[in-house]
Amino acid sequence: MSSSQQASSGAVPYTQLGLTEDQVRWLRQGQQAVAEASAAPGAGPTLSNAASHASSQGLLIVESSSLTELGRYFDGVLLSIGERLAYLIEQSQIVTRNQEDRAGNHIDDADAEIQRYYNIIAQIDELELDFDLITQICGIVQGYRQRAEELERELDQTGSGSSSSRRERHGRRSHGHSGSGRRRA
Repeated sequence: MSSSQQASSGAVPYTQLGLTEDQVRWLRQGQQAVAEASAAPGAGPTLSNAASHASSQGLLIVESSSLTELGRYFDGVLLSIGERLAYLIEQSQIVTRNQEDRAGNHIDDADAEIQRYYNIIAQIDELELDFDLITQICGIVQGYRQRAEELERELDQTGSGSSSSRRERHGRRSHGHSGSGRRRA
């Protein structure tokens, strides 16, 4: 198509616009949408036919009413994309907050479990100290008990000559105690 034919028809080839393939695709899609909308009942058929024909030929109609309709179409597309972006951003923020809450809960739970662990360790330490202390006390008690038993044996063996100890030994024998006369602790 010559430049005089382009000017008379009010169309410019996409290739002269310096657009990328994606931009051409969107422009073609926009012209098709405008053509379909113009073909709706009550719309003028000339714009629809011209836009459809230009799109199929790889041309952009540079006529004022066509560009106005194309501008409105892309405004609507931008609005729709903006709304979708806003929705997705809101959803991503919700997911992020939920993850932060979960992470915060996990951290709180972990902190609580760590504190519980420290409390258990402190109780174990305290019980180990008590165990060692009681073990020492048991050793002391056992040592005193052994000394007391030895002293009783020595007293029984020495026959100290005291009449009360003889009577006590005699009395124990008569009440059914063993013949050794030894007292058990």
